[in-house]
Amino acid sequence: MRDGIAYQVLVNDGGQYSLWPADQAVPAGWRPDGTTGTEQECCAHVDEVWTDMRPKARP
Repeated sequence: MRDGIAYQVLVNDGGQYSLWPADQAVPAGWRPDGTTGTEQECCAHVDEVWTDMRPKARP
């Protein structure tokens, strides 16, 4: 882990992903997707699951 920081992957209602320090409170509008690890591990996960960068359409 770079500088000893553990990260978690967050996702919002639009299906957009973000990395966030695991020891920080999750910001409003985001929720953890269950993935934690190094920055590199979390980025690899996001690369696998976030294949369409467009936000989900809202009804």
